Amino acid sequence: MNPGRRLFVSAAAMLLTVPIALAAWAAPTPTEQVRASIQRVLRILDDPELRGEMRQAERRAAIHKVAHELFDFAEITKRSIGHHWQQRTAVEREELVSLFGDLLERTYVSRIEVYSGEKIAYVGESVETDQAVVRTRIVTKQGTEIPVDYRMVARGQKWQAYDVTIEGVSLVANYRSQFNKILQTGNYPELIKRLRIKLEERTDPIDVKARAASN
Repeated sequence: MNPGRRLFVSAAAMLLTVPIALAAWAAPTPTEQVRASIQRVLRILDDPELRGEMRQAERRAAIHKVAHELFDFAEITKRSIGHHWQQRTAVEREELVSLFGDLLERTYVSRIEVYSGEKIAYVGESVETDQAVVRTRIVTKQGTEIPVDYRMVARGQKWQAYDVTIEGVSLVANYRSQFNKILQTGNYPELIKRLRIKLEERTDPIDVKARAASN
């Protein structure tokens, strides 16, 4: 191969391989995605300029942004509704995602705000194609370890959580059981009514085994 052709081939190879390398470098692993999001939230909570009731709106807005990057609220809603999702119109699905997503986000924000320095250990992950599970442990000040697993799905160059399992209890399965009792009779308006009431009450939407947030 003459020098000119060799230079051309080398340049072409660089053009083909560099973007791939950059893409691989830019894409975080599922564990890195979870860890980075949690660390961002903790930095927000530790920020002295965002503490106190007077800065609550700003603090929660910052956490809101992180939550929407970490959690796929539309996927969580779809899986929580289960097979009833197929029976809903596009407008109804949008309504469900909006209401249920607001409830999930509010619960996440209210619980994360009571964080008081518990240690979070990242103990492993398993990845299969576009699905992954990130296994963590919350270590309380009393030394109790609470397993919290994040079930993730690949979305482009990032991973998002579509379910969280706390002490073996799946968030999605818990919601699905309760929603199914309402929807199996075809009573969609009743579900919407209850979701709206929960939003107005400003209390946690569903009773889940959530020691991880209260210990």
